[in-house]
Amino acid sequence: MDTNKTNKPTLVILAAGMGSRYGGLKQMDSFTKEGDTIIDFSLFDAIQAGFGKVVFIIRKSFEKEFKAIFNTKLAGKIAIEYVFQELENVPEKYRNPERVKPWGTGHALLMAKEVVKENFAIINADDFYSRQAFDVIAEQLRNTDKNSYDFSMVAYSLKNTVSENGYVSRGECTVNENGFLTDVTERVRIEKIDGVLKSEDNNGNMCPIDENTTVSMNFWGFTPKCFEFGDALFLEFLENNKTNLKAEFYLPTIVNKMLESKKTSVKVLESNSKWFGVTYSDDKEKAQLEINKLKENEVYPTKLWN
Repeated sequence: MDTNKTNKPTLVILAAGMGSRYGGLKQMDSFTKEGDTIIDFSLFDAIQAGFGKVVFIIRKSFEKEFKAIFNTKLAGKIAIEYVFQELENVPEKYRNPERVKPWGTGHALLMAKEVVKENFAIINADDFYSRQAFDVIAEQLRNTDKNSYDFSMVAYSLKNTVSENGYVSRGECTVNENGFLTDVTERVRIEKIDGVLKSEDNNGNMCPIDENTTVSMNFWGFTPKCFEFGDALFLEFLENNKTNLKAEFYLPTIVNKMLESKKTSVKVLESNSKWFGVTYSDDKEKAQLEINKLKENEVYPTKLWN
C-alpha cells in the first residue's frame, strides 16, 4: 500500500555556501530586472510540480537578508522552514577555531533532519534544473513509501553542466542496465582544457572524461530514512579528518554508503534539460541570457510571484 499518496514532497535547498569562487553570495544575487534569483526559478517549478514545503539551509550571518527576499515572495504560496549550517554544528571535541570552510553538502543535509518528516528532494541553490526535472522527481516522490529505502536522483549529461570559465565539481555516476545507480564518485575538478573535458584523478592528474558521462547535480530524492545513514557516517568522517581544516563531507559519500549497505536503491531519472548555473562571476552573464530567453519564450511569466 502506498502510504505517501496524499503527502506533498518537501524541497530542501542547499543555500549555506560562501560563494568563494563566485566572489559573493550567489544564492541572493539577482539575475533579472525583476529581481529574480536562480532559487526563484527552482521554487516556481517546485510549486507547479506539487511540492508543499521548502526548507532553506542557510547560515546565520545572512539570515536577515535572505528572509527579507524569500519570505515576501513566497507568502501564502508554500510552507517555509529555515535551518542553519554552522561550523559549530558538530560535537564539541571536533570544533576547531581555525576552520573557516563549511563541512560540506552531506553535513548540510543532516541539518534538515528535525524539520523533514516526509519524502523530499534536495538541490543546490545556484543551479537551474528546469521544470521537467521537478516534475519527474515530484512524481517519483509521491509514489514512494516514506518508510522505504527507495531513493532517486535526477541525472544530467556532463556536457550540459560544465562552465566555460573554470573547473566545476560533479558526481560521476555509474548506472546499471535497469536504470539504478551503482556508484557515484565526487570529481572535485572537471574542466575543459584545449577543447577536451578532463577530470582530476586521485593522484592529481588531469585525465580525459567522456562528455556524455552521467553526472549528479545534487538533485536527489530521499525518504526520511536517509538520515539514518548520514549521522553515523558524519561522526566517522569527523574522527578521520580531525586535523584536516578543508575536508568536506559530501552528499555522494552518504549515497555510496547507502548503496554499499544493499538496503537501498537509487532510481536514476534522466533529464535531457540544459542545466545552467553560476560557479564563477563570469557565468552570470550567460545565466542571465538563458533566463531572459525562457521568459521571452513564456516558459516563465515575466513576474514570477504576482
